Amino acid sequence: MNIFITRELPGDVLAPLAGLGAVAVSPHDRPLTPAELRAGVAGADAVITTLHDRVGPDVLAAAGPRLRLVANTAAGYDNLDVAAITAHGAIATNTPGVLVDATADLTMALLLDVTRRVSEGDRLVRSGTPWLWDIGFLLGTGLQGRRLGIVGMGAIGRAVAVRAAAFGMEVVHHSRRGTGIGLDELLSTSDFVSLHCPLTAQTRHLIDEAALRRMKPTAYLVNTARGPVVDEAALARALHAGEIAGAALDVYEDEPKVHADLLALDNVVLTPHLGSATSETRTRMAAVAVENVVAVLTGGEPLTPISPSASEKS
Repeated sequence: MNIFITRELPGDVLAPLAGLGAVAVSPHDRPLTPAELRAGVAGADAVITTLHDRVGPDVLAAAGPRLRLVANTAAGYDNLDVAAITAHGAIATNTPGVLVDATADLTMALLLDVTRRVSEGDRLVRSGTPWLWDIGFLLGTGLQGRRLGIVGMGAIGRAVAVRAAAFGMEVVHHSRRGTGIGLDELLSTSDFVSLHCPLTAQTRHLIDEAALRRMKPTAYLVNTARGPVVDEAALARALHAGEIAGAALDVYEDEPKVHADLLALDNVVLTPHLGSATSETRTRMAAVAVENVVAVLTGGEPLTPISPSASEKS
């Protein structure tokens, strides 16, 4: 059997694949171009992808009829055309649950950073600009007693809620499954809005110009979900106009590019997609992808299959 892996994976997670057949790992330490991806998957029985690899009909056609599995090394799978993979006769899998704590931790780190102006203060000190403590210097916003509105109450959203409660915050949430409060009410009453919904046709630009205008002028937005859930141009305009107080982003619409107008703002914290970036989490994500390959290619059931209809749910 042939197994193609689009990016080098950490540690010795590939060891279980040794007895299954030929394992090929992309030699490029970067996302593959569409042509490189099509060439790499040709004749593969299984492919291990990362979030940059878009797998649709063209890639499936290049892979051919042997393909049995596309194992995505990520919790999200908006890069996979799951319905097309299923129609091709293959299975799509992801790595849910593994990165819940890491992403929830980063969400709170971003919230604290932007509200307490940590990165802004760090830039000031490093710049060599003279400063002296005074009672009004770099004042931020406390979390205790404030309302956190969570959009998307899945595993990560629930983990953020637990952490927020430890900070003395009131937590409300909105879910398209019908739980919680309405999105308009959440946006208009929350002091902080944290996004944890998947990227679907329904959630693309969920936070647009109209949504941002519903938020309080003192409110902050945090996005550790997927970049296109937020209209970055609209966010930049809202921040410039003082329609909201600040934002913290770990994901971007055209990643790794960031809207130029956001880069110059002091009230925006920007991190390079670090939600799952702990050694333990990234290694476990890769291990789950490998475990899915072993299970399917040895005739078993995948650990974490993605339903063809799941990508339309949030």
